[in-house]
Amino acid sequence: MSDMAKRMSLVVCVCLPLLVGGSAVFYRSWAFLPFAGGALLGAALSIAKIIWLDRTVKKATGMEVQRAGNYVRAQGLLRFLLTGLVLALPAFAIRWGVPRSLFWGTAAGVLMHQIAVYSMKLSMKKSGR
Repeated sequence: MSDMAKRMSLVVCVCLPLLVGGSAVFYRSWAFLPFAGGALLGAALSIAKIIWLDRTVKKATGMEVQRAGNYVRAQGLLRFLLTGLVLALPAFAIRWGVPRSLFWGTAAGVLMHQIAVYSMKLSMKKSGR
């Protein structure tokens, strides 16, 4: 993994306990567990997407321009479909009696990827890269 991917994964790992702790304070009971499970699922997806993106960039740098562009677009579509699948599972599980907080925890965990990307953009802007 590249240094940037490690830092982005660290941002996700720092955000997860903050999110789970915030939900524990909000619920003030064991009812926060479905939200925490969803957040863990979303955070796992976020870290998987970071690793997948890092490997995509490494592989695309060795390809010709046209082929690399097609490869990166295909990988982006697959990451998008995986995100949709992970969000669809708890959404459909609501019909079977799973608490709605599982879906919202998953959505919050998925958004951690965007927070990690934004934090890298800010750090690159500050360092002048």
